[in-house]
Amino acid sequence: MKMRIKRCQVTFRTLILALVTIFGTIILSGCGKDNLDVQEDFPFDVRIMPVPKDIAVGEKVEIRFTIISGGNYSGNAYRLRYFQNDGEGQLNYLYSKPFVPNDYYAIPEKEFRLYFTSTSNVRVQFDIWIADSFGNEKQFSFQFNNKKSDPIFTTPIR
Repeated sequence: MKMRIKRCQVTFRTLILALVTIFGTIILSGCGKDNLDVQEDFPFDVRIMPVPKDIAVGEKVEIRFTIISGGNYSGNAYRLRYFQNDGEGQLNYLYSKPFVPNDYYAIPEKEFRLYFTSTSNVRVQFDIWIADSFGNEKQFSFQFNNKKSDPIFTTPIR
């Protein structure tokens, strides 16, 4: 009888040890670094406030942008570049030098403002590209018609 109890204890201990080994293997195999899926590349969208259709020579127009990201990865940085297709003018951040076409400029925050000043008597058209660190890029086109001012008469019309 004692022999049978010892045999049952050994079998029970072996069964417990086997279960602990299987359970530990399952738990620890799920924690391998090769299986970690950390998403860094998030799609983004850009919201732009409406801008006027007409602009006079020398007039400055504010363009407000908000970048809306599908996730939050601290290593992601945004930048912009622009190209002027028609007319003449200057695009810049407030109190900064005018941007050079096709050069990249860092975007300091997800909400920012650009300022365009027209120096043209004709229609002005330019494109702005906003890109993130992973090569995702969005293009936006802006077009301003020349605001015609009525002539000022200094003598009476007869």
